[in-house]
Amino acid sequence: MHGGLRYLEHGEIRLVTEALREREVLLRAAPHIVHAMRFVLPQAAGQRPAWMIRIGLLAYDWLARRQTLPASGKVALEGFGLKSRYSVGFTYSDCRVDDARLVIANAKAAEVAGARIMPGTRFIGAERGRDHWRVRLSGDHSGDYITARVLVNAAGPWVERVLAPAAAQPPRTRVRLVQGSHIVVPRRYDGDHAFILQNEDRRVTFVYPYEGAFTLIGTTDVEIGDSPENAGVQPQEIEYLCRAANRYLEAQVQPADVIWSYSGVRALVDDGSAAAPNVTRDYLLDLDARPDRAPILSVFGGKITTYRKLAERALEKLAPSFPNLPPAWTESASLPGGNFVDGDVAVYIAQIRARYPAIPAGLLSALVGRHGTLTPAVLGETHTVDELGEHFGADLYAREVDYFRHHEWARHAEDVLWRRTKAGLHLSSAEQAQVRTYLEHAGERV
Repeated sequence: MHGGLRYLEHGEIRLVTEALREREVLLRAAPHIVHAMRFVLPQAAGQRPAWMIRIGLLAYDWLARRQTLPASGKVALEGFGLKSRYSVGFTYSDCRVDDARLVIANAKAAEVAGARIMPGTRFIGAERGRDHWRVRLSGDHSGDYITARVLVNAAGPWVERVLAPAAAQPPRTRVRLVQGSHIVVPRRYDGDHAFILQNEDRRVTFVYPYEGAFTLIGTTDVEIGDSPENAGVQPQEIEYLCRAANRYLEAQVQPADVIWSYSGVRALVDDGSAAAPNVTRDYLLDLDARPDRAPILSVFGGKITTYRKLAERALEKLAPSFPNLPPAWTESASLPGGNFVDGDVAVYIAQIRARYPAIPAGLLSALVGRHGTLTPAVLGETHTVDELGEHFGADLYAREVDYFRHHEWARHAEDVLWRRTKAGLHLSSAEQAQVRTYLEHAGERV
């Protein structure tokens, strides 16, 4: 959840400014899943000179109009977990977010506002009429049709595929699909700080503490053609990330140390850049609203930090189709679970511990970290550990798994182990199998 310090090099001032301000909005909206983090940038010989870095960080601070995060500065690096040759560096502030929890929070907010959330449903195609769309679905809603006044094509890597069966005009914008992979290894340094490391190819690699016992290293930029479903970390990406980390970290990283890896696909606006790292991370909204046809709005590009502002601008474009649309309101709203008094999560955790004194403090903190002020809805009337049901390990109990099923659309073990939580990192294969078996027999307990 960051402004994109390196995007300043490419002159993307508008994108960085918007992202930095949205960073503050989301810190207020969901402080249980969006957290401030201090980044350390070691000064390396042969890389960007110190004066350039300092100017970039000053610009970053100025564009942010900071409200809660500390300013950047210079720092001595002794004791930071780096090789001794890196003695001086810079620090600055950004944020991290549990992106999967952020998706759930937004889906829950949409549901409260009246949206129908339909997991396991695939868009097959749409027939375009003069004043409405007739949309065909499959999966859990196989054979169903729904009608809509407007179609919003926010399919990310599949945005062009949606446009074709929707009988719209050929896309005026194209996407470039760029894979970004991350690796997770046992923790390699002490402290809560993250690193942003300069590489010889002028890309940067992020290294930061992850889930307490681990270090996460990412990311890569690999173009993958037009098949996003084939995304997956490649051996050369793992080697690249290990090499990037080993140039700086005192505790070295080998491919054999990788415990988990994951890849995501960036659906970037094709701006003609020769190299994938240089392609813009900005977004483009393409509205096809001919007078005799129902409108379709397609979203190209974008980054998670600016998702809320992107949605706001999308509705601005669709305003002619919704004459009674109220003014924008989400900038000052909390996401579900994020309505802490003065944004103080620590005070709320203390209150929850007083309310549930027989439940371990670590478990309560973990629940607040996932659900925020909705934690009492997870616990219900339970007041002891025994009432939480089967314990799978890693502070994961049947009570919470049931909550994921009934209130967060979880259906499979992977939903629980890697999306609603990251318990998969902490559980043995046998414990993960317990979760899988529990979910497979969930229907029998209803």
